[in-house]
Amino acid sequence: MDTPQAPRPVPLVIACALTIERLALRGARGAAAPVTVVRSGMGPMAAERALRRTLSAAATQDAAVIASGFCAGLVPGMHPGDLVVAEETRDPRGTTVCSSIEVLARALTEALPGRTVHTGPLAGSDHVVRGPERADLRATGAIAVDMESAATLWAARQTGPRPVAAVRVVVDAPEHELVRIGTVRGGISAFRVLRAVLPAFFEWHRSLLLPRR
Repeated sequence: MDTPQAPRPVPLVIACALTIERLALRGARGAAAPVTVVRSGMGPMAAERALRRTLSAAATQDAAVIASGFCAGLVPGMHPGDLVVAEETRDPRGTTVCSSIEVLARALTEALPGRTVHTGPLAGSDHVVRGPERADLRATGAIAVDMESAATLWAARQTGPRPVAAVRVVVDAPEHELVRIGTVRGGISAFRVLRAVLPAFFEWHRSLLLPRR
């Protein structure tokens, strides 16, 4: 008689745009299942292509997906190094609701004590947002903006039902405008903050694998 095999753990895909983001997000120590970090390149089209390509592989076709990296904060009082957990992502194609955000926000607070964690809508753009455009996006209720998260999560859900989330580190805020990607004011290293989120990602992912009661 054949012994039933245990189901394969659902893998995790972490998607980012930049090489520096990928370097920060490497490492699977503490993960409950295989982890793939995908660097897409900048912009929504590149993000969608990279994510669809990744999820077409047999090993990752049912993966949970987290979009991560840096973002611009839209809310006065935000600071570089703050964290944004998306309740939903928005772009011209529509809205993608994120999964288990309470678990993720709590895990980030525990992993990075002293860091402020903001939750709310995350807007998608096809260009770097500056000046009055920030205020326009803020008026829609969005708390932050980046170029890849919305496209990543939209593509993830288009390929099949799966848990999705977006977590971003603020490098650019209304009172702390970014001059270039390598400059983070106030002596804050966005790379180190981003590096420290991995345990929270794995905790979120682990919670999805628990049996439902």
